[in-house]
Amino acid sequence: MTGLKTPIAFVVIFLLLVSFIFAAPASAATASANLKITIVETNPYPAKIGQYLDLTVQVENVGRDRADDVDIEIVPEYPFSLDSKANAVQNIGALSPDKFASKEFHLFVDKNAQKGIRSIDIRTRLDKTSPWSEKTFDIRIGTETFDSKGTLELKEVISNPEAFMPGDKGTVTVILSNTATTPTVTIDGKDYDTNARIQAAVLRSLSDGIVVLDAPYEEMGLLGPGDSIKLTFNIMVSEDVSEGTHNLELAIEGNSFDYNSRKNIPLEVDSSNVRVIPSKPLKLVNGEATLEFDVANTHPNGFDSVSIKPEAEGIKFYPAEYFIGPMDADELFTIEFDAVADPSSDNMKGTSEPINLSLSASYGNGINKHENLVSNLQIQQVEENQGNSSGMIVLGVLLVALAAAGVLIYRKRQRENK
Repeated sequence: MTGLKTPIAFVVIFLLLVSFIFAAPASAATASANLKITIVETNPYPAKIGQYLDLTVQVENVGRDRADDVDIEIVPEYPFSLDSKANAVQNIGALSPDKFASKEFHLFVDKNAQKGIRSIDIRTRLDKTSPWSEKTFDIRIGTETFDSKGTLELKEVISNPEAFMPGDKGTVTVILSNTATTPTVTIDGKDYDTNARIQAAVLRSLSDGIVVLDAPYEEMGLLGPGDSIKLTFNIMVSEDVSEGTHNLELAIEGNSFDYNSRKNIPLEVDSSNVRVIPSKPLKLVNGEATLEFDVANTHPNGFDSVSIKPEAEGIKFYPAEYFIGPMDADELFTIEFDAVADPSSDNMKGTSEPINLSLSASYGNGINKHENLVSNLQIQQVEENQGNSSGMIVLGVLLVALAAAGVLIYRKRQRENK
């Protein structure tokens, strides 16, 4: 038994060394630039045999470092071909962390292509000296027709958050319903089932700065009479997108060409946020004060985890941060902070100058965390005599005066009685 201990110890040490060696590159890779590639639009969808196809390809830097000179290359194989080989590689340039860009490629679908799913390779690289990274995507070609007579209706659209802020990510969920009420319908003496088929559904952005991150839904199956289905798409709104209502387009391929449809899907973008307003004068009397603020949610939808944190040099606040929690749209909340001057602070020694006050409001809009700062406020410093001490002095003087007067009156009466 003793002879087996040494080899086991060596094995354990060897495994630890190996795990350490392989762990280091993984950490380094996480910290570097990293590209994520997605086909965000196929137009038309599905691709039509013997016609041109536009592919919109998005690249996002999901790493921690900047990518200096990003290239995208498309590598088409039969039945796809490029309109020009010179357009196989497109340059994006620099791409900072969490930023994305898109490029469009123009392909032709061969006239002898068969219906079905075909693949295409797309490659990316960080710069001209980096190796290519490749990903394969499936593209659907052609469609089929059915005799079913069910009709799809857009029943509801749910945005989360209800109103996006610039830079937000979220979801748009559409609910589709089969409007048929009976299992079959008779048309010109022939019976048809009223099932509704969803062969494909794709959400497209019609506005710059708004990107649909998901590939199209395919072969969603049958919806019986009165049945519904939810389709959820991930949305990204850029930081420089304009405010207002933007349009997305939901393209649905159903039972046949006659039942294909396009639906307008509105998306609201609004940058209004949490406002913090003093509700009474900001005044520090003898180094102490109770500061009061009105907090208002001016956004069209509710916020989560709303909190307010004050900061001023030489002043301590209690509580240090006021957690409000959820706030509905147009809701107003009044909060108070006890402010106490720190006598050891250089900012508070021998001066009555106003003190700069800043307030940071943190909140969540859906899955997105936001913070805005109010920094143009000032606290006035005021020194006042203690009211109780002054009152006691005045009262003491009055009592002494009354006592003296009483003594004089008493002595005068004593003299008159003699």
